[in-house]
Amino acid sequence: MVLRKRERDTRSAILNAGRNMMGRKGFSAVGLAEILAEAGVPKGSFYHFFGSKDAFGEALIAAYFEDYVAEIDQLLAKQGLTMAERLMVYFANWREYQIAFDQQGRCLAVKLGAEVSDLSEPMRLALKAGTTQVIARLKAGIEIGVAEGSLHIADPAAEVAAALYHQWLGASIIAKIVRTYEPFETAFQCTRRMLGIGVPRADLPAFRPAPQAA
Repeated sequence: MVLRKRERDTRSAILNAGRNMMGRKGFSAVGLAEILAEAGVPKGSFYHFFGSKDAFGEALIAAYFEDYVAEIDQLLAKQGLTMAERLMVYFANWREYQIAFDQQGRCLAVKLGAEVSDLSEPMRLALKAGTTQVIARLKAGIEIGVAEGSLHIADPAAEVAAALYHQWLGASIIAKIVRTYEPFETAFQCTRRMLGIGVPRADLPAFRPAPQAA
């Protein structure tokens, strides 16, 4: 039992180090030696858990989305808020995580999606599986919001959920290109219109004007 726990801890340390570094630099720019040095584990440990760097990337993406989807589930089940309010908190959090100084908060789908999808089919499929789960959670939330009357949409919930997720991925990429946070503000306001949401409650996280990106 102790050995198994130690192995789980070592594997988690490698994945966490990889997520931190690849969140900053991307997949190709990070070497295995860097990851292992960051994790504080010997080189031989890597191949005990992962057959290759691509296999590591696949596991990293799967672990990232497992944590991310769990966070979405927790947020969308939060008591005391309408589903409209929960969804807007989700998108406000997205914006805050993307502009945070803590690079670990950045979305790996944004950072790795375009890069690794052409490099590795297993990693592409891991990204596809993860993003499909996210869209499914958004769809379920939208359906609840429509049923309770806090959301008013003109198109099927599945289409709205996919469009919103695609919009926010795009905003995250454009924000990197233009080096301002205006794309997030545009996405936020478009999201409100797509979901038919009115004036937010004063005690919920506001979408504040952001400074120029560094």
